[in-house]
Amino acid sequence: MVLLHMADNIIPYNPKLIPIARRLRNNSTFSEVLMWMRLQNKQFMGYDFDRQKPVGNYIVDFYCQELMLAIEIDGASHDRKSKEDLVRQQKIESFGITIIRFTNLAVKQHIIEVLEQLRWQVRQLE
Repeated sequence: MVLLHMADNIIPYNPKLIPIARRLRNNSTFSEVLMWMRLQNKQFMGYDFDRQKPVGNYIVDFYCQELMLAIEIDGASHDRKSKEDLVRQQKIESFGITIIRFTNLAVKQHIIEVLEQLRWQVRQLE
């Protein structure tokens, strides 16, 4: 485990996840691409987001270090892994990171509402 020094926050990550994260970035789902188009280049409220970011022994879909916020886009496979997802979420949250989840379907069909929910969450963290 490597410690990633970012401002005042030190987030450990497993360096073995870096090539996996790169592969995930290169093979994003349609919902992830839609979300990334609105988060990249500080477009969303001026915050810098990374995609497919290693955190501990996991990779989160999107991460903003300044807010300590992870965004997860959940597909159908998450329906069958709820216990696994809960453990994963608890471990990520143990670093002080807030996680907000959206479904693939919500991002594809209701991106405006998703962004409004995200905007509300960001205001709570500011």
